[in-house]
Amino acid sequence: MRSGRSPLFFYSTPKENPVDTSYRASGMRTFYVVWFGQLVSTFGSGLTAFAVGVWLFQQTGTVTPLALLLLFKTLPVIVLSPFAGALVDRWDRRHVMLLADGVAACTTILLALLFLAGRVGRWQLYGLVALAAAAEALQVPAFLASVSLLVPEAQYGRAAGLAQVAQAVADILAPTLAGLLLVTVGVPGVLLIDFATFLVAVATLLAVRFPAVRPAPVALGRNPLAEFSAGLRVIATRRGLPALLAFFVIVSFLGGLIGALIQPLVLSFTTPQALGLILSVAGAGLLGGSLALSAWGGPARSVDGVLAFCLTFGLCVAAIGLRPLGWLVGLAAFGAHFSAPFVDGLNQAIWQRAVAPAVQGRAFAARQMATRASQALAFVVAGPLADRLFEPLMGAGGPLAGSLGSVMGVGPGRGIGLIFTLAGLLTALTAVGGALSPRLRAVEGEGVPRVSVHPAH
Repeated sequence: MRSGRSPLFFYSTPKENPVDTSYRASGMRTFYVVWFGQLVSTFGSGLTAFAVGVWLFQQTGTVTPLALLLLFKTLPVIVLSPFAGALVDRWDRRHVMLLADGVAACTTILLALLFLAGRVGRWQLYGLVALAAAAEALQVPAFLASVSLLVPEAQYGRAAGLAQVAQAVADILAPTLAGLLLVTVGVPGVLLIDFATFLVAVATLLAVRFPAVRPAPVALGRNPLAEFSAGLRVIATRRGLPALLAFFVIVSFLGGLIGALIQPLVLSFTTPQALGLILSVAGAGLLGGSLALSAWGGPARSVDGVLAFCLTFGLCVAAIGLRPLGWLVGLAAFGAHFSAPFVDGLNQAIWQRAVAPAVQGRAFAARQMATRASQALAFVVAGPLADRLFEPLMGAGGPLAGSLGSVMGVGPGRGIGLIFTLAGLLTALTAVGGALSPRLRAVEGEGVPRVSVHPAH
């Protein structure tokens, strides 16, 4: 920073720098408008993710190209996070979201044109996915940092639940509808629908104004990397936040394995239409958990909810891999997805209470970079682990066919099932380890830093 002062200077006491809450009655209405636009956009993105994933797996028949697709969705977020956080704290956060949605819409329509022309290949697909991910690197921290400006602190848990509802609606409706659309309008039609949903998101953002963060007492530096480093120091100075971040780095790696392998696992024993139905059942679980969190708001100590529901999530994931049975996978996926909003939403509520609004862009970008890097590592290893190690181990006549194979079955997909079971058990053990960590459990033990905000003119 140009002043040379510590980033801790942003943490003034409530007496010195009180929060202006006079705008928040209208701010909550603004949040609902923006939330609706993001719900529609998330639904469209869910259609595209399903359609493109199925197309790529059917084109190649192996896990590695699909894992590479997820990797290209993650790497730009990792690389750009140091710059994204600084920009979010510099610029009007609504403008950042408009820019991100506009770039994502352009990539979607370009990909649709390539499909219509019959000229799409794996590397064109990877490149456009990476460009859309670059937009996401800006959009996510901007949206998360805006919640603290629009929503009263007591409603953070409910706001996080509503944000999860948007994802849940997409998870319920998008897979089933995308499966039908693939038969009728194909991948290009799905992409054009996704493009239209981006226009809805842009329209809602144009219809509102966000409160602005009052200028920070220390001038922002000109070096985005230095400001990103300041975000890391903000995290380091809050008791328990480094432990919470480390916890989610581990969980994100295991979740990355699950995300990379769920479609190949289900497609190994059933059809794309059945996959869409199973994913919709999982989405129903996500919606149920999101609505429950929105109505309840979570326990008095959010960290207790994070750990308890992470344990449940891990056990359900372990059950997904046990047998190639549609009803078992659907039921376990429902349970895992019911737990997920509590894990993610309550974690977000902790961060919003612990980090002052003026530096949330940088702090959230630093967090995003760490968890996405962990996911990227999972995407890199998921394909080789499945194709070269676990699938041969659980194949007919494989080394584990006579032992674990007698319980979990043998043949295509059973190695991936074993990965699911191991990843789920490790997630559950991570939750138990978190419950035994005094530093992690103390993450909500400090006062909340304050910073003034005022309505935008």
